[in-house]
Amino acid sequence: MTSQVVIQMSKELKKASSKNNAPIWAKLAEYALKPSVARRNINLYRIGQLTKDNDTVVFPGKVLGTGNVPHKITLCSFSISESAATKIIESGGKLITHSELIEKFPTGKGVILLG
Repeated sequence: MTSQVVIQMSKELKKASSKNNAPIWAKLAEYALKPSVARRNINLYRIGQLTKDNDTVVFPGKVLGTGNVPHKITLCSFSISESAATKIIESGGKLITHSELIEKFPTGKGVILLG
């Protein structure tokens, strides 16, 4: 069963997608409604390989704390382990919500979707 929080997030993403003509938000809304067993996990080590300094990244799954990100990133994910959150903040990065991400990047330009 999908929680009310996830349903609300999906509605906000779909609304932002149509309002700003940004297909990235519609794609995230699709991922949000998938069952949790169908979602992916990613380690910080892999995020570090796929990103550069000051990238803004969104991952529709869970971020795990194995490895490190050697540079600053701004991350939005559906779920994150405590150790991963601590490591990102310690490296100078930030964690933001989907609402903050939409507000800062209404059209989705400049946002890297991993997964």
